[in-house]
Amino acid sequence: MAPQPAAELGYKPLDGGWGWMVVFGAHISIGFAYSTSKALSIFYKAIQEDLGASYSETAWISSIMLAAMYAGGPVSSILVNRFGSRPIVILGGLMCGLSMATASFGNSIIYIYFFIGVIGGFGLSLNLNASLTIISKYFLIKRPLANGLAMAGSPVFLCFLAPLNQYLLDKFGWRGSLLILGGLILNCCVAGALMRPVIPPGQPSSCAPQKMVEEQPRQRNTKLKQSCMKNAKFLDLSFFKDRGFVIYLIGNVMFIFGAYAPIVFLSAYAIDQGVEEYSAAYLLTIMGFVDMFVRPGTGLLASSKWIRPRIQYFFSFAMVFNGTCHLLCPLMKSYPLLVVYAVFFGISFGMVFALIFECLMDLMGNQRFPSAVGLVTIIECFPMLLGPPTAGLLVDIFADYKYLFFMCGSVIVAGGLFLFVMNIYNYHMLEKEKTAKERQQNQKNIENQGQVSVSEAEMKHTSEAAVEQTEPEVKDKSGAQTDPRPEDAETPSI
Repeated sequence: MAPQPAAELGYKPLDGGWGWMVVFGAHISIGFAYSTSKALSIFYKAIQEDLGASYSETAWISSIMLAAMYAGGPVSSILVNRFGSRPIVILGGLMCGLSMATASFGNSIIYIYFFIGVIGGFGLSLNLNASLTIISKYFLIKRPLANGLAMAGSPVFLCFLAPLNQYLLDKFGWRGSLLILGGLILNCCVAGALMRPVIPPGQPSSCAPQKMVEEQPRQRNTKLKQSCMKNAKFLDLSFFKDRGFVIYLIGNVMFIFGAYAPIVFLSAYAIDQGVEEYSAAYLLTIMGFVDMFVRPGTGLLASSKWIRPRIQYFFSFAMVFNGTCHLLCPLMKSYPLLVVYAVFFGISFGMVFALIFECLMDLMGNQRFPSAVGLVTIIECFPMLLGPPTAGLLVDIFADYKYLFFMCGSVIVAGGLFLFVMNIYNYHMLEKEKTAKERQQNQKNIENQGQVSVSEAEMKHTSEAAVEQTEPEVKDKSGAQTDPRPEDAETPSI
């Protein structure tokens, strides 16, 4: 599908300039949003020993954090619509940073659940949604590239935080590490400060009150009405009337269900195959390093004139590619083959996540995207929670890791094929509806022209009748002034 017209925004996006600084800020905030929950696993063993918790209890820390991050999407969308991206990213950075610092003083696992999982997860939700929204305000033609660069923050920060957390744990313990990590996450506030609101052409600069494109109303007395209308989108189910949105949501839920379990169990699977622990952990580093470069590369490719109109099909291909990698993973028995799997896993995973939000922007448009992404993320929190435990259950039942890769791969491939087929159907129906609408409009124009022709004929007929009615009167008047006798008649003699 072609990019949304600039007329939808009421202005032409910059597609550059300060927008690249906004992308840099989004790279930081999105990087912390996606990598923090994964990097926290470094502290799990120390937390278990200190608080007397089990493996399953500590594993819920990241699960609750991810669920809160996704479930907070609609609330984040409302706040972004109301206040803009800059203050919301700053607020999210403060919440997440302070929650980490506060959790470092905890003496129970429930305490950590609340501060890191709930409060920290909701703070990350504010960072994620606000960053994605501001990118759609600054970019149109180059938006896939901008999204790819911003989403590349996830693998970059994962590669950076994992060894850093291990170093901090060795030096300061898990409590001191959480305190320092909270201070690092406060850099999201700096990233939020870079997200300067877009000023439409013709608006005054800083010398006068700025009317921001994102959310500020034009009239003071309409502020409450606009806020209520935008907040109503949180509960409004009108998105489910959009055929393209429903297709995207179903495919996306299927991908999320199988996306994270292979990451969680990859090291354990490698150890089960006889790989040493350090080398097994290094597989995730390889995956993240490849993912780091694939995301911006995919965004650049998706910006091309050949891929951009077909970006939904490109997304379907990326999903099928990712699922196929998981289906082939049980065949990888040696470490070199597992390295090959990690490389292709990083390529396919990076492709999907570079396109996942761009495709939603392509379907919904810039104006509806903030509310749409909030609804999508709250629905995604359910497969996010169910996917890894279901995969773990298969390992417990069959005592073999290959079945979880079969499950995840088959679900993701099915989701990609579903998107491919249903997008063909959706575009066919859209073209059919467009043709029917044009035919109806043409028929209406023909009818209007017919009515105009009939009216003109009636007016012409009326004018002709009026002319015919006035002609006898003219003849009578002219006859009274002439001699009725013939000109050749003889004059009588006297």
